[in-house]
Amino acid sequence: MENKVVKLGIIGLGNMGSGHAKSIVGGATPEIRLVAAADIDPAKLEKAKEYLPETVKLFSTAEEMLDSGLIDAAIVAIPHYDHPKYVIACLEKGIHVMCEKPAGVYTKQVREMNAVAAAHPETVFAMMFNQRTNHIYRKMRELVQSGKYGQIRRTNWLITTWFRPQAYYDSGAWRASWSGEGGGVLLNQCPHQLDLWQWICGMPVKVSSQLHYGKWHDIEVEDDVTTYVEYANGATGVFVTSTGDICGTNRFEIQLEKAKIVAEEDRIWVWEYEMSEPEFDKVNTKAWNSPKVTEIQVETDGKNPQHVGVLNAFAANILRGEPLVARGEEGINGLTVSNAMHLSSWLGRPVELPFDEDLYYDLLKEKIASSRRKG
Repeated sequence: MENKVVKLGIIGLGNMGSGHAKSIVGGATPEIRLVAAADIDPAKLEKAKEYLPETVKLFSTAEEMLDSGLIDAAIVAIPHYDHPKYVIACLEKGIHVMCEKPAGVYTKQVREMNAVAAAHPETVFAMMFNQRTNHIYRKMRELVQSGKYGQIRRTNWLITTWFRPQAYYDSGAWRASWSGEGGGVLLNQCPHQLDLWQWICGMPVKVSSQLHYGKWHDIEVEDDVTTYVEYANGATGVFVTSTGDICGTNRFEIQLEKAKIVAEEDRIWVWEYEMSEPEFDKVNTKAWNSPKVTEIQVETDGKNPQHVGVLNAFAANILRGEPLVARGEEGINGLTVSNAMHLSSWLGRPVELPFDEDLYYDLLKEKIASSRRKG
């Protein structure tokens, strides 16, 4: 097994698919060999000849590639709605599969995909959650999950570094449409943060969202979001994002019983309390008193391998059973939060998790039917 490599095919040669292809043929993934790629767009296949060696066989459909017998594994890097369809096709053919984010557009279809994965445990299913390789977020998870600082009391993520001009949305008819993408900033830009939020802090139990549709751009989906959540232990959280801020902010703050953790500008600070707030209240007798606080800039390992790291872990899992960065089944978690945000906005009220997935899908279909998508 040590000398073997994974023979990989890529479904979709858009921005992400072509990026993965270039990394692999460039030698960044020594245990993966790119042997095939597929795209329904002849122009993308023609363009691929400029950056792929002749040894990579090109197909005009994914189905042809999956039936070719050439590949052991595939990356699904096509528009969001079709992610589950082709993940399922791979799983049912015994082909290991890596799915680009998001796992899908709505949890109902992703739950069906996960059921197929459960029926094929011999086939590796992974998600491209490359931000989980970031040393900042790995360290934050380690600090929170250790229990050293007690339970979470509040989470706040302000992530507005997603500025997009109108020209970006005009660059493709599918962009920022209900029929093409199934959502806006929550489905396109923020799946990584929504995954990290729940990966580090856990899933909320109640979601209340204010979404603005086409607030800053001529689009039909959301480009400005403010969400309030509640957790099972009584903690609360706020998530704010937008594609309309030219000079945005990425600040993630977690308040725990015995510390405050802040990630911003590629650094982590921790403010450690001498004793937890509940403990302090039991012994303190002074009206304006507070526990002693120590500020620490946290050291990390500095590693941030991103997409290449996820792909190398994927190969190592296939060949030797080593851990994945993210199992495919985990893709439903961040999407559940995203869907709950949309549903809360559409209904004009808070939504409890688990929510009514059939209701969500019915309302989404109404959005799709009225979509102004061109072509």
